[in-house]
Amino acid sequence: MLKKLLIVSISVFFLAFNVNAGSDNELKLKNNSKPVKDCFENLNKLTFAFNQSLDKSVIKPIAKGYRKLPDPIQKGTHNVVTNLSNLVTIPNNVLQGDVKLAIINTARLAVNTTVGLLGTIDVANKMGFPKYEKEDYGQTLGAWGVGPGCYIVLPVLGPSSLRDTAGSFANILGGDPYYNASVHGNNEFLNEGVYITSRALEGIDFRSNNIESFDNLEINSVDFYASVKSLYLQDRENKIKNLKKGNIEILYKNEEDWEEIDNN
Repeated sequence: MLKKLLIVSISVFFLAFNVNAGSDNELKLKNNSKPVKDCFENLNKLTFAFNQSLDKSVIKPIAKGYRKLPDPIQKGTHNVVTNLSNLVTIPNNVLQGDVKLAIINTARLAVNTTVGLLGTIDVANKMGFPKYEKEDYGQTLGAWGVGPGCYIVLPVLGPSSLRDTAGSFANILGGDPYYNASVHGNNEFLNEGVYITSRALEGIDFRSNNIESFDNLEINSVDFYASVKSLYLQDRENKIKNLKKGNIEILYKNEEDWEEIDNN
C-alpha cells in the first residue's frame, strides 16, 4: 500500500506560473470570472511550510548537484523524461479532440524512442515534428468544463487542485501506459524501481532548471504562499485554454513545458 502511495505521489508534479493574486481565501484568475477558493488555507499553509523546508534541505541541494553534471547528460535526461510524457499527452490530445496533435506527438514518440535512442536525442524535432505542450488528465477535465474545485497543497508535491489531483489518479487507473507497463507489467527492464527513478529524475530536472526562478520569486514576493498559488492556478487555466503566458514568460531550458519562470 505504501509503495502504491509513493508511486502515486511521484506521478504528480508541482508547477509554478503566472497570475494576479486576489485577497482573503479567494483568487481570481486573469480573464476568468470564477474565483478559486482556498478551502483548506490553514492546512495548506502548514503543508507549504513543510514543503519549503524539504526543498531547501533536500531537493534544492540535489538539484544543484545535478546541475554540475555534463550538459549532454542533463539534456539527455530531460529528453528521455519528456519523451515518456507523450504516453500521457497523446491520449489527452485525443480526449480533447485534437487528433492532429495526437498524430504529431505519436510520431515524436515513435521516432525519438527508436532513432533517438530511447528518447535521449530529439530527432523528431529535426525531422519536422515540433514540440507541443504536455497534456494531462487534469487539463482534459478542465477542457470538458470541470472546475478546479478547491486549491490544495500536497505534501512534497506542492500546489494542486481537487480537479488536478483527481486527474492524476487517472494515471494509475489505466491512463498512463508507462505506469501500467512498469508497475503492473512483468518485465525485467520495466518495474516499479525504474518508474520511480524516472519520475524522480523528472522532478530533479525541473527543479534544477528553476533554482534562480524560484529564488527570485520568493525574494520578490510579499507573500510567497499567495504568489505560488497564483502562479500555479493561472498556468493551469492557461494550459486548459491553450493560451500564451502573460507578462511572465514561461520557458524551459530545452524548450519544454516543465517551465523555467523568467522574471524579465
